[in-house]
Amino acid sequence: MLFRSGGSRPPAVRPANSVATYGLTETGSGVVYDGVPLEGVEVRIVDHEVQLRCPMQLRAYRDGTTPVDSDGWLHTNDSGELTPDGRLIVHGRRGDMIVTGGENVWPDAVEHALAEVPGVAAVAVAGAPDAEWGQRVVAWVVPTDPAAPPTLNLLRGHVRSTLPAFCAPKELRLVADLPRTALGKVQRHLLTGISDHD
Repeated sequence: MLFRSGGSRPPAVRPANSVATYGLTETGSGVVYDGVPLEGVEVRIVDHEVQLRCPMQLRAYRDGTTPVDSDGWLHTNDSGELTPDGRLIVHGRRGDMIVTGGENVWPDAVEHALAEVPGVAAVAVAGAPDAEWGQRVVAWVVPTDPAAPPTLNLLRGHVRSTLPAFCAPKELRLVADLPRTALGKVQRHLLTGISDHD
């Protein structure tokens, strides 16, 4: 049985019988499979943004506006790169990137690392304003056992063992749940207003 996974950034570790797809509502479904565009799908990177051109993409939204430029390229607002052999690597939504001390941190990568820590039932990462660093990496964690939650030092140590040290969260907020859309995606723009145990 073959499984397909989608999202702004596929997990680093996946079952052998899975395929990572990339696409948007505006393309109707996945149009890139394991980094390889479907036939008829063009992919380019402009200023780190993934842009697509394909016959299945939308023409315009209901209000008449469109993310498609005059040359037919769909501006995704996702950041990515193309490997030398032409495969697409997606890093995440451009607005989600955290710039801390001049370093770029992608929340998805930190979330994947933190999800491996025992005691973490769910986690979301975003940047919060910081007078010294510009932004600081903050982790909102739903603990498996609220009476014995993971500590910030434990989380920082695990992230630093797998990612550059600047990716480690500088703040931990323990919460009962995470704000999500009807499709289950975390609403990052709502995270900064959530304090411990909200």
